[in-house]
Amino acid sequence: QVQLVESGGGLVQAGGSLRLSCAVSGTIFNNYAMGWFRQAPGKEREFVAAITWNANIIYYKDSVKGRFTISRDNAKNTVYLQMNSLKPEDTAVYSCAADRARIRIEVRAGAYDYWGQGTQVTVSS
Repeated sequence: QVQLVESGGGLVQAGGSLRLSCAVSGTIFNNYAMGWFRQAPGKEREFVAAITWNANIIYYKDSVKGRFTISRDNAKNTVYLQMNSLKPEDTAVYSCAADRARIRIEVRAGAYDYWGQGTQVTVSS
């Protein structure tokens, strides 16, 4: 079965950095566009970033542009989210997701086919 496993979350001070990883197994990674979403307590899940299968198209939520970088290594079946200049408002559970429509960018969570369990990111002020 398809599995997505996130890692790299943790507690960091404002201004710090974290690198999230999402390892995908049980399927052909190149067949998927990948996205990162986050959900803060009491809030709806929101789109953060997405990347097509060959990284030709990358898209970010406005509030993370210039601070976050999404990338992927198709040889390692892994997608990454490098997060710099973190702010307390970035605190959330971050989840990766896989979209079979590999050439498109989707910001709607409902468009994704598979999801990871999530990893907690906490940014202290």
